[in-house]
Amino acid sequence: MTELTVVPQIDASLLVARICTGEASGRPSSQRRQLHQAAAADHGVDVPGGEAGQSEEREHGQGRLGHRPIVAVMRIVSLLPSTTEILFAVGAGDDVVGVTFECDFPAAARDRPIVSTSALPGGLTPAEIDAYVTAALARGEDLYRLDEGALAGLDADLVVTQDLCAVCAVDVSLVDDALAHLGCTADVLTYDPHTLDDVLASVRSLGAATGHEAAAAALVGSLRSRLDAVRARVAGRSRPRVVVLEWTDPPYAPGHWIPEMVEAAGGLCVLGAAGEKSTRVRWDDVHAARPDLVVVAPCGYDRAGARAQADAVVATGRLPGDVLVHAVDADAMWARPGPRLVDGVEELAGVLHAEPR
Repeated sequence: MTELTVVPQIDASLLVARICTGEASGRPSSQRRQLHQAAAADHGVDVPGGEAGQSEEREHGQGRLGHRPIVAVMRIVSLLPSTTEILFAVGAGDDVVGVTFECDFPAAARDRPIVSTSALPGGLTPAEIDAYVTAALARGEDLYRLDEGALAGLDADLVVTQDLCAVCAVDVSLVDDALAHLGCTADVLTYDPHTLDDVLASVRSLGAATGHEAAAAALVGSLRSRLDAVRARVAGRSRPRVVVLEWTDPPYAPGHWIPEMVEAAGGLCVLGAAGEKSTRVRWDDVHAARPDLVVVAPCGYDRAGARAQADAVVATGRLPGDVLVHAVDADAMWARPGPRLVDGVEELAGVLHAEPR
């Protein structure tokens, strides 16, 4: 929503960090041992089987990322809606003992204790949300609250969080502080995908970390097959020019996996870059991009919320007069890096390349 909301990029995958040793305080993040668990099929590196007691050692960049056992975990706290969805999809849902207030899919996730909430006031307009977030981050304030009491009572083996966007979910630093204060021995996995391949690789890695490798591999295989089917269906067709708005007031062009979604659906994403952060743009930029279609996909909104924002933008006359506008369920199919991104690709392909009746 603002350029202050995205932290500098790190390698996208799952990083496992032992942050406590049973003592009352944890080690600084710079001293943690980390395990990079990128999936073999997606990163060209063999991954051990993930059996209890098995160990792994992996080169990453200029340094070695540690050597520690991979064990099956049984009590998981998920601080991201996307990882909650993935955990249930690979068969680890019964192991999930804590979630966030935003974890609403699948329906069973709503039955888990909530350990984090938003500090954002309710009832704000998109412009007011952007202003609040910008001011809060400038003051160094957190946008999410982690309930240490609830977390302490869950006796977690594994906490899954993110280190990508301070607006998206609880930041890993808050988790570090809470677990260190509690003197726990939980592992922390940071989930930070930037591209579609990163999302799929991280599904397999999350499956491996929880003892559900086969189910994760099958899920990724199914998702890849569906993406390949869409690409085959739109191959050779003209590519309409598409602008995706990740926010509408002010307007933001997409980054990360969203431009790839447009390309896979047979469109040409004319604002935003794959694998990069989203960027604030001007309405003049939207006009200059000459879109055939504007997709309204405001982060944090379902289809009804996106449609309301699309109607508001159209009413202001800020879009090119003859452009088509399509509102999507951004929460389910665009903003959350999980399996339903493929649903978003399939839907957009149907809009861009509708079969004649």
